Amino acid sequence: MLLVIWVVFLNAFPQVGPRVGKTPADVWEYLFTGSRSAEARSSVFGNLRITLRDAGVGFVVGMGGALIIAAVFVLFRSVEQTFMPVAMLLRSVPLVALTPIIVLIFGRGIVGVTAMVAIVVFFPALVMIMVGLRQAPRQAQDLIAAYGGNSWTAMRMVAVPSALPSVFAAARISVPGALIGALIGEWLGSGRGLGSSMIKSIPKYQYNELWSSIVVITVVSIVLYAVVGVFEKIALARFGPNAGKT
Repeated sequence: MLLVIWVVFLNAFPQVGPRVGKTPADVWEYLFTGSRSAEARSSVFGNLRITLRDAGVGFVVGMGGALIIAAVFVLFRSVEQTFMPVAMLLRSVPLVALTPIIVLIFGRGIVGVTAMVAIVVFFPALVMIMVGLRQAPRQAQDLIAAYGGNSWTAMRMVAVPSALPSVFAAARISVPGALIGALIGEWLGSGRGLGSSMIKSIPKYQYNELWSSIVVITVVSIVLYAVVGVFEKIALARFGPNAGKT
């Protein structure tokens, strides 16, 4: 489907021209069959490794922070009422507008890019995980309380397992978001990785590299989304609210 849309787009807008608009065959030749394909692959996949590292670290930080904060907000409504409006206000600010402040505080290295990725991941995951935690069966939580368990015990034994579908749904949505956040961070902050190389390729007229980088990051995003889906099925089958049921 993506290949069809790609080809149809280039045919529908011939003004883009063959110099700027590269076809799937051009990308394949650039990466695999061209005279300098080995050098091209080394450049593109070398930058991809940096982007995946930046996105991975930010994804873990953002998801971990969302899990912790969601649990605190569910357990302490006063804390949620105090800080949730602030969180939503920050979420409404475009990441590009926050970038100068993030760079000023965290610098232009991996820490700054991690902060950008974590922001992209954190807010959608926070909302989805909170919804999942609040859908925990009330009867099971009352049973924990009847046997002397506190709210943290009920959270660990009842709410978290019942929220696993929401957690994995947040993870699936956050994987492409983490990659986008890493690209933006590399473009505006670190100056390394695919985000930086894609921007630098435009004034250099390296459109083969630009299109190849877009294709590679798109394919990686789709693959990672599918991988998270596989882990979701495995985890829910073993630890989810319906584990062991046929």
